[in-house]
Amino acid sequence: MPRRNRSVRPELRPLPTDVFGTQTVEGPHGELYLMRHMSASAAIKFYICPGCNQNIPPGTAHIVAWPKEVGRGAEDRRHWHRGCWDRR
Repeated sequence: MPRRNRSVRPELRPLPTDVFGTQTVEGPHGELYLMRHMSASAAIKFYICPGCNQNIPPGTAHIVAWPKEVGRGAEDRRHWHRGCWDRR
């Protein structure tokens, strides 16, 4: 009898702090954030920018940032428009 294919939901893992191209910057409320640039070719989904609550459509270069605090990771990533991140 053939096996059934089951969809497996990948678990969110903490993000490494030494990812190439990642910078430590001061974010909102003086918290330290890890930040990296997302190229237009790598942006394949819609995201909501927390700075302006507007869509970031696929194919738009933007910023990805998450708190540097240990124990926080992938579920805390936020995708920002570059201008919104600069104004924060």
